[in-house]
Amino acid sequence: MITAAFIFDLDGTLVDLPINYWAMFADFKQIMGTEKVQPILETLPKITDFQTRKRLFDTWERYEMASVPKTIVHEGGIRVYRAHTDKPKALVTMQSRKAAKVLIDKFKLSFNAVITREDSVNRAEQLKMAAQKLNVPMQNILFVGNMDNDEQAAKAVGCQFLRVK
Repeated sequence: MITAAFIFDLDGTLVDLPINYWAMFADFKQIMGTEKVQPILETLPKITDFQTRKRLFDTWERYEMASVPKTIVHEGGIRVYRAHTDKPKALVTMQSRKAAKVLIDKFKLSFNAVITREDSVNRAEQLKMAAQKLNVPMQNILFVGNMDNDEQAAKAVGCQFLRVK
């Protein structure tokens, strides 16, 4: 298979963003008025109230931005990124657009397309959007991620997958 382009995940793949998830989920529980908030990527699409969704996204972004100064490079993913600087690249992330931009700038990364949770909280949908913006057939894209759901999304859309540890 020819790899014509790359799509990278951000947190856990290119960088390690030390978000205080325990505190963030405690805030989510208060905002949503429920104990059951996880898995958040399954909970979020069910929230139809605009104000509640906005409060959750704003809270999430606040925790992300607080962790940016302590963010470090994830060597496994950065190694793949640097080895393919000549290829088209996209970023898919569940981080906010604001946090993604700050991290891209901080670590001097460059992408032809950036897809964030504001675009979709569904990883497979993010991959489709990125492939469309790269204008490369899905089977010729290598998605570099770190989670089981990354691998499942890659299989669902028909792109190659590389897991970094």
